[in-house]
Order: sequence, then C-alpha cells, then structure tokens
Amino acid sequence: MDWSLCSAVDRSPGKLGGKWCFRGTRLPVAALFEHLDQGSTIDEFLECFPSISREQVHRVLDFAKSSLEQPVAVA
Repeated sequence: MDWSLCSAVDRSPGKLGGKWCFRGTRLPVAALFEHLDQGSTIDEFLECFPSISREQVHRVLDFAKSSLEQPVAVA
C-alpha cells in the first residue's frame, strides 16, 4: 500500500520518525485504526482529535479499502 497516493496523509523524516500522519498534524494514521480496533466509532475518534476532519478519516478509510481491492500480480 503506497500511502503517498492518499491526499489525507503526509510524512517527513523529522516528524514522528517518518510515520504517516494525517496531513498537517502530528497524529499518526495508525491511531485511527487503533481506535477503531478498540471499538471506537468515527465520531468518538473525531471527538478525541478535533484537528482531524471527517473528510480526512473517510479518505484514509477509502484508501485502505481500495488498496485491499487491488488485484495482486501472480508470478
């Protein structure tokens, strides 16, 4: 999965060790998946992190979903 193709995220070597973060923040994208895994809703996640927009969350989730739907090259 090439997160550089997702417009809702960015990374730089000097920010959190180069982890993918929501664009313009220091919040790692992994935090969204951790919260969802623990049973949080998107609304609860957004309440905890008001600097993240609902649109960013949906872009990240849509990107992750679409990457799972990509065909795999078989050698």
